[in-house]
Amino acid sequence: MDIGEKLLDLRKSKHLSQEEVAEKLNVSRQTVSKWETNQSMPDFDKIAPLCELYGISADELLMIQKKEAKVAEVEETSSDTYDNERNRRKKAIGISFSVLTYFISIVWIMIAIPVYKLDPVLSSAIFLFICGIATFIVVYTCIVYKKKKEKEEDKRSKLEKQIDSILSMIILVIYLFLSFSTMAWHITWILWVVYGLIAEIVKLLFMLGGTNHEE
Repeated sequence: MDIGEKLLDLRKSKHLSQEEVAEKLNVSRQTVSKWETNQSMPDFDKIAPLCELYGISADELLMIQKKEAKVAEVEETSSDTYDNERNRRKKAIGISFSVLTYFISIVWIMIAIPVYKLDPVLSSAIFLFICGIATFIVVYTCIVYKKKKEKEEDKRSKLEKQIDSILSMIILVIYLFLSFSTMAWHITWILWVVYGLIAEIVKLLFMLGGTNHEE
């Protein structure tokens, strides 16, 4: 029961009309009506006369408002938690599927030319197309299923970025070393696909770790 309903019940229990209450409190009938329909709250200087008229304490009247505010806050928090949890699960599914798609692209390029003897240009085009689908899934998932970040999530995000930076530097060093030592530039670029795959796996692990931490 909110404060407006409480005021309405108190007035009826005293067998008073809105006009009588308005006259006793020196306000208009419309003001009393707005109080009882929660369109406005009683002014501070009207709290004591209201309580005296209805035979209740100011604490009892104000406690109703505090309880309503607390209930609304709890409901909002619960709703946010549920939405974040649902978005987190959907995001995990999307990233997992993109990781699987990257794996499929690597398997394809490994068997298309040496095993099935397909045209290298066609095989590479299909490979890039599959990678494009995986990238689209990642970007779409991250944009659509955003979540409200808290302090703990910010810490995990910073750590994730640090790991990603270190990983990219390692892959770059390996890529340059292998490329210059073997001159197989047409093959070593696959390392960047492997990097993207590892980065998505790390992101997924952090996401799942955050879910387990909350549970």
